[in-house]
Amino acid sequence: MALDDRVSEDSELVRLRAEVSALQSRLDSRVRRASALGTLRRFASALLIALTAFCVAASMVGVWAATTVLDTDRWVAAVAPLPQEPQVAAAVAEYTTTQLFQAVDVEQRLRSVLPPRAAFLAGPVAGELRDAVRSTVSKVLRSDRFGTVWQGLNRRAHQRALAIIDGSSTVVTGYGNRVEIDLLPLINQVLRELSTQLPALFGRQLTLPDLSSGAVPENLRVRVQEALGVPLPANFARFTVYDSGQLRRVQQAVAAAKRDLALAVISTSVLAVLALLISPGRRRTLLQLGLWLVIAAVTVTAALRALRAQLLLEVSPGAYRDGVAAALTSVFAPLRTRGAQMLVIGAALALTMYLIGPGRVPTRLRRHLAGGLRATGRGLAAGSRALAARGPAWAAGHRDPLRVGGVVVAAVAALLLTSWAWMFGIALALATYEVLITVAARPRRAAPGSPQLSAGVSSAGAGRGTPA
Repeated sequence: MALDDRVSEDSELVRLRAEVSALQSRLDSRVRRASALGTLRRFASALLIALTAFCVAASMVGVWAATTVLDTDRWVAAVAPLPQEPQVAAAVAEYTTTQLFQAVDVEQRLRSVLPPRAAFLAGPVAGELRDAVRSTVSKVLRSDRFGTVWQGLNRRAHQRALAIIDGSSTVVTGYGNRVEIDLLPLINQVLRELSTQLPALFGRQLTLPDLSSGAVPENLRVRVQEALGVPLPANFARFTVYDSGQLRRVQQAVAAAKRDLALAVISTSVLAVLALLISPGRRRTLLQLGLWLVIAAVTVTAALRALRAQLLLEVSPGAYRDGVAAALTSVFAPLRTRGAQMLVIGAALALTMYLIGPGRVPTRLRRHLAGGLRATGRGLAAGSRALAARGPAWAAGHRDPLRVGGVVVAAVAALLLTSWAWMFGIALALATYEVLITVAARPRRAAPGSPQLSAGVSSAGAGRGTPA
């Protein structure tokens, strides 16, 4: 009987050990599956959040292109200040002066009117006249009247470019498959100025239309040609913005941008939501998003610099390249600003997610920060109590210096900030300051039961109770 019991116990022990081993094996399998699933989720969320950051960058560039490059009104507003840029004005002035001197052949005209013995002066005089003409061109460029003409030139060129890019242009064959900016209106205005300042240069007073209103007559080229008395080349005062090969590339890029902009904007939200949903640690995922935003912003900046360098290589060095560089800097300024904002937001997000994490350094920083905040709070409370107790008496004793100091500060601010809005703000601030000084320095009555009042009452009672 005892032997049977021992055999039964041994078999039960074997069965239990086998069951425990099976359960342990099943638990290990679950742990391995959970670990593999967690790794997969971390990898997928990291990949999705990286794609989210680059979709944000693509959306930023696409929105800028759609609202600036592909919008005529905003494009004209973006390029309107360009004539005020010194490098752009110098490049346009050099180009216009060169075109005008090539068409008129000033040096040959001078040789024809100078005596044979003075013919050697034609070159130096032509150089002086060239400087005078360049100065006149720069003056016309900076004038407010030319601003309207400049905007009209860019509006027509941009509308033509959009028509060609969209495939809706009906006048492509008139200029060939390219987009040009015609500076003949600028030359017209320059000739009007030169005809007044240097009438001997042309031998007569030139009669040319005033284009300050922005309206350019259709026969302007014929009228300028008749006024100068020389035939003008077909490409006179025209420079090509895009040729046929560049236009094909631009057409493809614009078609892709229009097609992919909505997709990029939608994908940004979808990818971000998916990444946060499947992430086992959302704080870490948001930290990764901040880092990837910084990387994407740096990538966009590097791409813009590469594009700018490629465009500048197609322009001859000197004034022309400097002018194009200044123009590109002005046009791309809003996009650079958005990129800088994206970089700052990404860095701030990554730093915030790191500081609220469970790491040793963030924990220590939070502990020191909390201690500093508590100490600051105690100091402010003690300072406020001291100010409340002694401030009115001190202000009453220094009332006049405080008032004079406020007036002096207001006067200095008024000298530095001269607009009417600032003047009104300074006057309001000064009035508020003077009222606060008056209220703070006003003597206060002692409240009933205060030590001062009790001491006064006791002194009065003692005086009355003393016999004469």
